[in-house]
Amino acid sequence: MLRSVIRFLRAEDGPTAVEYAVMLALIVVVCIVAITAIGKNANSTFSAVGSAIKPATAS
Repeated sequence: MLRSVIRFLRAEDGPTAVEYAVMLALIVVVCIVAITAIGKNANSTFSAVGSAIKPATAS
């Protein structure tokens, strides 16, 4: 019993999996923030271009 507890405490598979999960969560958060920022910038750019273009008059 004691040997299995010692072996479990020395195993690095659990902490490694947790580290990868934390890194993945951070990457996902950064991606969401970046996509949101890019979306807001694109929206403001398209709005500015759309308001600068005057509609064509009917002939």
